[in-house]
Amino acid sequence: MAKVKVKTLIGSVVTVAFFLTVIVAFLFYAFPENVASATGFGPYDGQRILTFCAILVATLFLLGWLTEKAFDFAGKSGLYFQWGQKKAESITPVTNTIPGEEDDDEPVFSEDAVSEHLRFRYGRRWQRKVRLLLVMGDPDVVRKAAPGLCHDLWQEGDGYVLIYGGDAQSLPDEIFLSKLKRLRSGQPVDGIIQVMSISALPTDGERDALLRYRQKADHQLGWQAPVWLWLTDNATGARQDAKAAATGVIFGPEGTVKGADEAFSALALHLQKAGMAKILNDPADFGLLQLSLRLQQELKASLAVLLSGLMQGTAAWRLRGVMFSPELTVAGAVPNTCPDTPAWKAIIDDCDAVSGRKLGFNWLKMLRLILLSLIVLWGAGTLLSLLVNRTQIYQAQETARQAADTTKPLAERLRSQLVLQQAIARLQHREATGAPWYTRFGLNQDSDTLAALWPLYAKNNAQLMRDATADSLRQQLNAFVQLPPASDARTQGTQHTYDILKSYLMLARPDKADAGWLAKNALKALPKRRNVPDGIWQNLAPKLLGFYAQNLPAHPEWKIKPDDELISTVRQILLKQIGQRNAESGLYQEMLKRVASNWPDLTLADMTSDTDASTVFSTDEVVPGMFTRQAWEEQVQDAINEVVRTRRDEIDWVLTDKTHQTGSDISPEALKTRLTERYFTDFGNAWLNMLNSIQWHEPTSLSEAIAQLSLIGDVRQSPLVALMNTLNYQGKTGQKGEALADSIVDSAKKLLDKNKNSRQFIEQAQGHEGPLDGVFGPLTGLMEGKEGAGSNGNLSFRSWLARVTQMRLKLQQVTSAPDPQAMSQMLARAVFQGKAIDLTDTRDYGSLVAASLGQEWSGFGQSLFVQPLDLAWRQVLVPAAGSLNARWQTTIVDQWNKAFAGRYPFKATGSDASLPLLAQFLRSDSGRITTFLKTHLGGLLHQEGSRWVVDPSASQGMVVSPDFLRAINQLAELSDIVFSQGDAGVHFELMARPSRDVARVQLTLDEQNLDYFNQMESWQSFTWPGNTYYPGVSLSWRSVSSGMQLYASHQGNWGFIRLLDEALITPLDASRTQLVWITADGNPLKFVMRSELGDGPLALLKLQGFTLPTAIFNVAAGTEGVE
Repeated sequence: MAKVKVKTLIGSVVTVAFFLTVIVAFLFYAFPENVASATGFGPYDGQRILTFCAILVATLFLLGWLTEKAFDFAGKSGLYFQWGQKKAESITPVTNTIPGEEDDDEPVFSEDAVSEHLRFRYGRRWQRKVRLLLVMGDPDVVRKAAPGLCHDLWQEGDGYVLIYGGDAQSLPDEIFLSKLKRLRSGQPVDGIIQVMSISALPTDGERDALLRYRQKADHQLGWQAPVWLWLTDNATGARQDAKAAATGVIFGPEGTVKGADEAFSALALHLQKAGMAKILNDPADFGLLQLSLRLQQELKASLAVLLSGLMQGTAAWRLRGVMFSPELTVAGAVPNTCPDTPAWKAIIDDCDAVSGRKLGFNWLKMLRLILLSLIVLWGAGTLLSLLVNRTQIYQAQETARQAADTTKPLAERLRSQLVLQQAIARLQHREATGAPWYTRFGLNQDSDTLAALWPLYAKNNAQLMRDATADSLRQQLNAFVQLPPASDARTQGTQHTYDILKSYLMLARPDKADAGWLAKNALKALPKRRNVPDGIWQNLAPKLLGFYAQNLPAHPEWKIKPDDELISTVRQILLKQIGQRNAESGLYQEMLKRVASNWPDLTLADMTSDTDASTVFSTDEVVPGMFTRQAWEEQVQDAINEVVRTRRDEIDWVLTDKTHQTGSDISPEALKTRLTERYFTDFGNAWLNMLNSIQWHEPTSLSEAIAQLSLIGDVRQSPLVALMNTLNYQGKTGQKGEALADSIVDSAKKLLDKNKNSRQFIEQAQGHEGPLDGVFGPLTGLMEGKEGAGSNGNLSFRSWLARVTQMRLKLQQVTSAPDPQAMSQMLARAVFQGKAIDLTDTRDYGSLVAASLGQEWSGFGQSLFVQPLDLAWRQVLVPAAGSLNARWQTTIVDQWNKAFAGRYPFKATGSDASLPLLAQFLRSDSGRITTFLKTHLGGLLHQEGSRWVVDPSASQGMVVSPDFLRAINQLAELSDIVFSQGDAGVHFELMARPSRDVARVQLTLDEQNLDYFNQMESWQSFTWPGNTYYPGVSLSWRSVSSGMQLYASHQGNWGFIRLLDEALITPLDASRTQLVWITADGNPLKFVMRSELGDGPLALLKLQGFTLPTAIFNVAAGTEGVE
């Protein structure tokens, strides 16, 4: 992981904060309404946003600069050095070797020392002024090319720094490379000098190592720099002269092997000429001639092979040239100083002409491009916005100047006012929906322009439209008042005057202003205008007056001062002409208030008359006395008729000072219909609320349940029968009696038409429809009987009472039997096994009766028709459930615990559970658990696939323990995976995966072997348990530096499951799972398991800690007997 300097991290934080500030500012400026609604901040003015963001950005940069300076200052006192040292220590791997005396003297490269030296020498921007050259090669060879570099590790020349990077034929040092990146992160090195000896050029294997290690180092640096070869010569004639001219070739940007060969040939000719000149001066100086001769003979072939291997292939070097030099042995007198030689000068000059390449995606370059693009786009947008806003401001100024000119004719002034109005409307639309993007960029002035135009508009509109319209409306209202009271003109002008009064009040009451209304009736308010052609006025008046009314609510100061006396007079006249409507809601509530005081509330005791319902059901709710049949017939009906005869509610706000909903004239019959419907709606809701609140008293014993059934089944003493009779009577409230003529006609049709279907006779028997049939219809139908349901052919209250009696007699037989508990268990066992009996049919009939009443009566039906039978039947089932729990405990749970308690995998012990015995319990077709469930709970549980689910229709009110369901479903799932063929057997596949430092892995499972030694990965099939007399599993491994080691070995059929329990399990998809075992050395042994069904053998791990529930039903202790 790349490390970052403190100051670089601070710069990154400041940069991120800067861009976040820009983004947030853009959102507040471009979408003010959306941001304000989402965050609760704003909207803010653009200038305010710009000022705040500028201050914030300046503060961020100042804090970042101060923090960086503080760290630099701390570094001088040792804090910065200690922090860098800790980073180096975190990177340095821990080794097990003991440092010797030689290790103490070995120099260590310090990027901080280099950086500090270069900063003092070249300034803070030394990265752009200094060339960093990485020198690679064997230390002995490098000492002959750059004496003292291997000891100093870095040497500085004139504008360049040589850094020794170690032997290129060894693995790259990650710590050293990370230091190079910290020294100059953007461009770690400008070039690489590979030093070799002409007498020991690399072999093919060494060249391959050079290429691979160079490629790996470039990848770690994220940078590929050009490479120069530096060849040292130990020939006899080579002089150790550091000031000698540079000898070598530069290939250029497109260097090839062929071009290099030609360059060497040219160099040989050039050296031959230069060598002749030198030998004439000094006969002993024949080094250049000797090098020329070797370049033409054996050295030419060797270099061709070397360059061909380095410059070709996918990992080829960016080889720029080859330099030749004699072997130097004398180091510089000053440490960390490189002598300024022509050879190094030649490489530095060529380095200036070429640059390295960034490996991977260059985020910094992309960021610069994006930032530059944003700056350019923002600048262009700012210029465009400046031009557009400047033009719009000039246009607004010109529009305002034209509208303010009072010397023009009236028609021209009205046109100018319309243009001004349109400009304001356009600015309003921009304020509401947002200005176009090309008018923003911090220069939008729509709000200021709009604020500047409003005063001029208000002044002109008052002079041109408002006052003239108000005067015209006032004159028309005065003319209406002056008409004779009984004249036809007043009668015929009522509607027109109403419209005029409404328009006048809108101008005086901004909250009632209706732009559409005023625009539509503008010509009624001011039909003509002096000195304005009719066509122009008819076109302009609706637009001008409508816009004024549209903005009047937001500017209440524009309203006119009304003539209250005139308004009052006109209202009185209009009220006499068209009348007032009464407020329907107020009249209804006032009517109920008068009636309620005369009728007491109706309680449950009142509804059940002389019977006692306290032992079976009760409720605290009451029915208001005004919602009874007696109250309707004796007072409510007459009260509604009295309300209808009164005056209607006031019409609307135009004719009164109160605010009411307007509407058309309503006849007394329509008002009576609405009041009647509202009364009967409240009537039905009051009875529904009370009846649905009734709660049945749950019996505590079977004897109490029989007593309850006896009471409600006795027609003479049953409180339920009395309640149903009361409801049948109250439900017919408001029904009209059948006329004699209708009865005679229907009887004649019945006698004459013998083929009349049964449905018509039933409809005739239902009687006349009433206002409460929608609520009480299901109850009255139940009392009279419905055809098509039940075993006796109809669904009726009488039939339900008969079944209650039948159930009560059956339960009495149970209690009077010689062994009540045995008989109740026999009945319950039959139900649990799915067999139908009379008691369950009776209970189902009660549910059918409750369902027939509908959703509105669900609470009433459940409490009075379902719970009496359900709770009584439950008194029989609960003891039987306890008995079934005991049978489950004895038959299954005890045997299970005897066979598997304290054994693996149910408990982490050394004793294994028996697989054949486990198969006897878990087989899906003939296992002990499945057989028990099908035999004893076949009517209550059924299988959906491999899962056992409770049948809601057959649950009989009993609650199956969720733990029991969860346990049997877990075992059923395990049975499908492991015991699908009867006996235990799981087929799966394993594939070993390579791991670092692991050379070989061997897995033996029941004599089934998997041997993986980093070859091609493949799947291998396994079967557990295997067909062997010596079951067991063992896992061995061998690292790159050790022999075979045993990771784990477990004997027995459960050995593989024990081994899986030690693995780190990671699901990959629905069928594949990764298994990882970590060795003592920290090496991972990886496998991938592919199962045929579910989790395969991993499913057996879910048995860890598994215990079989001891109960099927959740029943309280002590309920096993029948009372």
